Amino acid sequence: MRLALQAAKSQVIPDVPIGAVVISATGEVLASASNERAGGTDPTAHAEVVALRAAGAATGNWRLDGCTLVVTVEPCPMCAGAAVNARVERLVFGAWNTAYGACGSVFDIPRDPRVTHRPEVVAGVLEQEAESLVQEFFATHRS
Repeated sequence: MRLALQAAKSQVIPDVPIGAVVISATGEVLASASNERAGGTDPTAHAEVVALRAAGAATGNWRLDGCTLVVTVEPCPMCAGAAVNARVERLVFGAWNTAYGACGSVFDIPRDPRVTHRPEVVAGVLEQEAESLVQEFFATHRS
């Protein structure tokens, strides 16, 4: 989670500071990313999607079997679906996303019995630190 927090903190694009890291089954960091939506024209450039794409490129495979996706904030429906489709073994996040989170708060895509792959979900890792990053961002960008 510290690496994901570092990715969020080092984000240079003025976007919601969310960081994501993909770690292999052997503990190797395959990818690290932050939100990139505001830097271009890709509405899917959430930190999770960017990291999953980079991990797929690093492994040469879309299936990320045995990998862990670590994210500072609970993934949205798109990102939760991407993690499920990438076949990650574990999804770890820090802060809950009570507006549109999709890993237990509003929706629960990874544990939905209708999906073909159900990664383990671990929530609340360094929750306060992850939550404060987002709160600070919105406090300065909404005033």
